[in-house]
Amino acid sequence: MRQATVYIDRNALQYNLNRVKQLATNSKIVSMVKANAYGHGIKDCLAALNASDAFGVACLQEGLEIRELGFQQPVTLIEGVFSEDEMPIAIKQKFECVIHHQQQFEWLIKHKQAYINQGLKVWVKLNSGMNRLGFKDPEIIEVIKTLKSEGFTCVLAMHFANADVDHPLNEQQKQQFLQVKQACDPVLASCCNSAAIYKWPELHFDYVRPGIMLYGASPFADQTVHDLDLKPVMTFSAEVIALNHIQTNEHVGYGSTFCAKQAMDIAIVSIGYGDGYPRAYIKQNYVAIDKQLCAVVGRVSMDMIAIDVTGMQVKLGTPVELWGPHRLVDDVADANGTIGYELLCRLSNRPTRKSA
Repeated sequence: MRQATVYIDRNALQYNLNRVKQLATNSKIVSMVKANAYGHGIKDCLAALNASDAFGVACLQEGLEIRELGFQQPVTLIEGVFSEDEMPIAIKQKFECVIHHQQQFEWLIKHKQAYINQGLKVWVKLNSGMNRLGFKDPEIIEVIKTLKSEGFTCVLAMHFANADVDHPLNEQQKQQFLQVKQACDPVLASCCNSAAIYKWPELHFDYVRPGIMLYGASPFADQTVHDLDLKPVMTFSAEVIALNHIQTNEHVGYGSTFCAKQAMDIAIVSIGYGDGYPRAYIKQNYVAIDKQLCAVVGRVSMDMIAIDVTGMQVKLGTPVELWGPHRLVDDVADANGTIGYELLCRLSNRPTRKSA
């Protein structure tokens, strides 16, 4: 059987959740499990995240999957409902909704009594400069004041555009959020994603919303998960299925883009872009065998890659770590000109999934 495997370490997931608790001791934790728990498999992750105060998802369908799996924690729909007919379903399932435009506000008001009777908070999104979702100031102040007068408990929410780097918009967003918060006082508040949890402890407020840090990838380009005291949750691996010895000036792979400068031992590994392993590299990429890095040579195929194992003791069936604790997904992503989030989320269903 082809041994392309995605292994989920639930102990590592719990460890990372505890790191959030250590960093944000006075805040409730909304663990982000959208996009199939960032590609990790929501079924495998929810139990390990059971100590979360709530789960965050992008849409109603993702929330319903949580309920179908038997988990009754509060769920926040971070993009809210997409149509009015979703609102009664969300209320019945005790999903808290984000509202970010006038139509959602009107749907909420229509279903006011049922929403309030379930004890649900409404999250009101501030557009403070990212310009994706949200009410701008001063409109959001009037929205929150109206909701409060109607009997709703509100959470003022915002998302940073550049929490992972130093950027002048960060201060602008912070100040605008604080001004709106003060104008709406009393109001609950939430503005910290993974990067902001580390950078701005003073902004943790009532709820933090960790995402990528839970899964053991770094929200910062200049700090590894080890620097942040996090543990990689996913190990993506495959096996050597063929060994070739090639001579100087022989080529490897489609397009013959790789030409050997000396005699080399090449191992073929049963993984490719059909599994979600990235193809387009802007830097040299590596895999790991027994903690030792090995260069990927030639083009990535749909089902196979070639790696340089010259001077190593490798045989058929030798396991190869594509990413995990010894070859970080963030480093693979950097070589591919992207971010770890994307690689984790775009894995196909072809690799066998395991967890423990």
